[in-house]
Order: sequence, then structure tokens, then C-alpha cells
Amino acid sequence: MKSPVTHFSRTLRVLHWLMAILLLAMLFIGVSMVVTLSERHSWLVAIHKPLGIFLLLLVLIRLAVRLVQATPSLPLEMPSWQKRAAQLSHVLLYILMTTLPLVGWAMQSAGGYPIVLHDTLLLPPIASQDVQLYALLRLAHTVLAYLLFVGILLHLTAALFHALIRKDGVLSSMTTGSGIRSMPDGQ
Repeated sequence: MKSPVTHFSRTLRVLHWLMAILLLAMLFIGVSMVVTLSERHSWLVAIHKPLGIFLLLLVLIRLAVRLVQATPSLPLEMPSWQKRAAQLSHVLLYILMTTLPLVGWAMQSAGGYPIVLHDTLLLPPIASQDVQLYALLRLAHTVLAYLLFVGILLHLTAALFHALIRKDGVLSSMTTGSGIRSMPDGQ
């Protein structure tokens, strides 16, 4: 009989932390892009577009790895409503991490702006050129980015709750890999 999985695989931990850094960078680059009129604007846009596509690839890889690798269960003592909230929040984060770059790509396509990944590598448009569609997708991209930022803050809050209050190993299962453990009786 196999022993239960108590931590995430090294692959999932690396993907998680790489994406965490890149997602936060993307959110701050995005905010900087829309508030600056300086010469940095075009430089920020040139970083933002390919980084968004790279994050889309990373989230698809992460989903595939997660489907084939076992992940740890939440602590048995955790109330069922918290377990459901954790599962729902992860699903919503994955939806946002997948949808946001796709909406950005579609927005760029609708605006007639190519996404250049390398000097000569252009991504094909995924939406027809349409000014009204561009405006709608730009608004959607902004709203989704704010939702992702809120989702990340809630995720971070929950991780700190597990690390500092519950001390149940949930955070360490994604950091050091030491794993989730049951709480001693009486706690």
C-alpha cells in the first residue's frame, strides 16, 4: 500500500514559485504600462506580451503535471467548508491564470496589434480586428487582472494562516516539501 502524499512534487513546487514571481511581475508591469506615457511604455509592452504567452504555456504545463502527479490532501482536521473553499479558490486561480492571457491575446488581435515572441515569430490573431471588441476585451483584461491580484492576495493570506495559525504543514508542502501533517490532539 502506498503511503499518502504529504507534499507537492519538486516540479509542481518549481512551477508554482516561478509562476508566482512572474504573475506578480506581470501585474505590476501591466499597471505601470497603463499609467505611464514615458519612453518606458513601449519597453513595458514589449515585455508584457511575450511574458503573458509564456505564463499561459506555464499554466498549461502546470495543469498537465497536476493531472498526472498526486497532490497532498488537506489536513483531516480542516473543516469541510474550508476544504471546499480551498478547492474552489484553486479552480478560480487556474481559470484566471488561463483566461487572462487568452483575453489579452484576443484583445491585441482585435486591436490589430501583433504579439511578437521573437524578432520574426508572430503569433496568429485569435480574434478579428474590431475596435468595439478591442474596447470590451481591454476592460475584461483589466477586470480579470484585478481579480487575479485579489485571488493571489487571498491565496497568500490562506497560506500564512496555515503556516502561522494552524501550523499544519500546508505551506511547507509547497515550499520545503516537508509536508502536511495532522494536528496534535487538543489543538
